[in-house]
Amino acid sequence: MAKITFITRDGESKTVEGHSGSVMELAVQNHIQGIDGDCGGVCSCATCHVHLSPEDMEKLGQPSEIEADMLELEDNVSSYSRLSCQLDVSDELDGMTLKVAN
Repeated sequence: MAKITFITRDGESKTVEGHSGSVMELAVQNHIQGIDGDCGGVCSCATCHVHLSPEDMEKLGQPSEIEADMLELEDNVSSYSRLSCQLDVSDELDGMTLKVAN
């Protein structure tokens, strides 16, 4: 079980729990504002863009080439940007805070 906190663009904080699937799916299921997941999780739309803390980025690693290419088309990208559809819910994510970029 992983507890993940999302901080929306308007500053709302919401902590949700999940066992499996992607972080994007967890966010959509819990109605996190700014996470739309329009492409259904196939890394082709960037409507699930989040920012990680530097420590969490170090823990999870850099985006794949496909993910990095998609992020290049997105506004508000930083060196801590990831697409939540590419992050699997796991114990490693427990306690993580993600800032919604959209």
